[in-house]
Amino acid sequence: MKGKRITTGSPFEAMVGYSRAVVDEDIIYISGTTGYDARKKCYPANVKDQAIIAFSIIEAALKKAGSSLENMLRIRVYVASRSEFEEIKPIIKANCEAAMPANTTIICDLAEEAMRVEFEVTAKI
Repeated sequence: MKGKRITTGSPFEAMVGYSRAVVDEDIIYISGTTGYDARKKCYPANVKDQAIIAFSIIEAALKKAGSSLENMLRIRVYVASRSEFEEIKPIIKANCEAAMPANTTIICDLAEEAMRVEFEVTAKI
């Protein structure tokens, strides 16, 4: 197995058998990250709250890998509706502006109905 694996203890990581992040040399691949509130064991109903939680999870994984949001190279945004994308644009900008990563945004159904947004990030150490 090549690369360092970073886990967060999320029940979804164990359920499906994946790592939150994989570090391969100086590149960090962050798995699709949603706004699941681990303390309350649910998804907030509000897409903004989900986006804020998701970025906090991503930021923590990057920190464990020796990096930060400022080192993002790419972000993929999966969001359940165009109107919700409009709501989270300022949150995405606040978390991405320092790095100015490549970005792809997709409007789509997500794995669970309560999920409203999911982010996938690639960063450099």
